[in-house]
Amino acid sequence: MGLGSVVLRILAEGIRVLQFLAGAVMLGIFSYFLAVLTNHHLPVATWIRAVEGLSGAATLYALLGSLLTLCLGGVMFFGMLAMVLDICFIGGMIAIAILTRDGTQTCSGTVNTPLGTGSTDSKAAGYGDNGFGFGSGESVTYMPNLGLACRLEKTVFAVSIISIFLFIVSFFLTVPMVRSHRREKRFGPSPANGYTSGSTRRLGFWRRNKNTAPYPDATADTLPANPTPGEVENGYKPEANGYNSARF
Repeated sequence: MGLGSVVLRILAEGIRVLQFLAGAVMLGIFSYFLAVLTNHHLPVATWIRAVEGLSGAATLYALLGSLLTLCLGGVMFFGMLAMVLDICFIGGMIAIAILTRDGTQTCSGTVNTPLGTGSTDSKAAGYGDNGFGFGSGESVTYMPNLGLACRLEKTVFAVSIISIFLFIVSFFLTVPMVRSHRREKRFGPSPANGYTSGSTRRLGFWRRNKNTAPYPDATADTLPANPTPGEVENGYKPEANGYNSARF
């Protein structure tokens, strides 16, 4: 594998890891929102479930993508599949950014959050224990104030914007990876490319390969010159001109 292919694969793997971490952050925050809403008997909006599903799918895809990049990075089929899925998740991250657009608001005063609308110092209008009340009440999840819920939603909004650019980068990285893999496969290992590199070394038109003789050996397969009449009269010796009678 050439140095360029190694660099591309490492870069693509790093992007997939960042995508996984970003998806895990969004998934974790909205899983917490869902747990709080469910445990405190609050209604769960459809858009919250949508963000949960999209972030979960993105996290799973990034995890599988990071594993496949190490093993099958650059293979044509998987490369094309990854490009299609990257486009899909670019759209998915845009959808999450739109659904969590309330994260652009200032988390002070009255805020609108997944847990409800109200003052940043207040909590959602649920019922049950507000603490980790195992056995002491109905709930087992902490009910945060709306200020904390606002900051968490702001985090998801920022991470979704970052994820859009991460999926765009991985989309464009797939093209050189596929080309590099095809070049490696076409040339294969040989002395001309160092047995491991997939690209042959090209010499400039002004340089000559020193390992190749400029002209073939002119005396290797040529017959000796015919003797002239003067040489015959003076006693021509075939051995003097490289003619060996033993060959015949």
